Amino acid sequence: MSNPVSQTPASQLQLDPSLPPSDSQQRVAAFMRGIQDTICQGLEAVDGKGKFRQDQWERSEGGGGRSRVMRNGNIFEQGGVNFSEVSGSQLPPSIITQRPEAAGHTFFATGTSLVLHPRSPYIPTVHLNYRYFEAGPVWWFGGGIDLTPYYPFAEDAVHFHTTLKNACDRHDPEYYPTFKRWCDEYFYLRHRDEARGVGGIFFDYQDANGKLYGGSNSCGEAAAYSNSKGATVPRTWEELFSFVQTCGSAFLDAYAPIVERRRDLEYGDHERQFQLYRRGRYVEFNLVYDRGTIFGLQTQGRTESILMSLPPLVRWEYCYEPEAGSREAALYDTFLKPQDWVNWQG
Repeated sequence: MSNPVSQTPASQLQLDPSLPPSDSQQRVAAFMRGIQDTICQGLEAVDGKGKFRQDQWERSEGGGGRSRVMRNGNIFEQGGVNFSEVSGSQLPPSIITQRPEAAGHTFFATGTSLVLHPRSPYIPTVHLNYRYFEAGPVWWFGGGIDLTPYYPFAEDAVHFHTTLKNACDRHDPEYYPTFKRWCDEYFYLRHRDEARGVGGIFFDYQDANGKLYGGSNSCGEAAAYSNSKGATVPRTWEELFSFVQTCGSAFLDAYAPIVERRRDLEYGDHERQFQLYRRGRYVEFNLVYDRGTIFGLQTQGRTESILMSLPPLVRWEYCYEPEAGSREAALYDTFLKPQDWVNWQG
């Protein structure tokens, strides 16, 4: 299914450290397929009952993917782990807006993404996406992972963030503090003035230019932190690919222990209804802001695969306010505000 589309000669790609190697597309796609396999096997073992159904799909403009969805498992009410590898000559508008120098080139994009919606309100929803884009001399890695709890357990947030920091620190001690801030800014519902969850890491447009923050919020904390560190040593394609591999491989270590801690806690209808209400925020973000959703729809990807991130059940409630002093209020007061979870003392 791989289709090399770079217009840059292979010899130049191999000699210029600012450009990807000639086999970049095949190598990244192979990793993305492999991490999909590893994660699905791990999640089936954690769930104990649910199995992923696979749908293989092809895209008429070039490429395709594998969509895997689990429904009605012991743990996961619904979840999907997708792999895609697409190519074409018509760049989506969102890419041209961000990187106008890519205009006029054919493109290649591959990635793995997942969203898991557990049945228990005490087990957080989790999202992961790692991706690679290439169009002629333009290339970058992007992605991240974030956690969306419904009920506040500080030790879960601490474990999640500590695992991600350890993965980042293997490559650059400035990755986690920059990408953690970027995640807090990205997974934010501006129309609600509210974070989606406790964050994680998020990054985009990571290429050879040495700049850590590449987002559009030049006045945000991520940009300020990145600017305070100055330009880093230019990173090679190989170094960034290695970083993405480490992050993808850290998923099960970051999430599975949280599931094990919460899976047997009893809950009632009150907790379930609050979970369904908070799932509404997830829907709002994915349909209004999520970059992966927008890119998938603009490139005419498989709609069922793109929207598999939405929960199976959800509700909205007019002017909801949590009761003061309740666990629901604690979620809003503390856990939906940026915290230094790695050094949490609360």
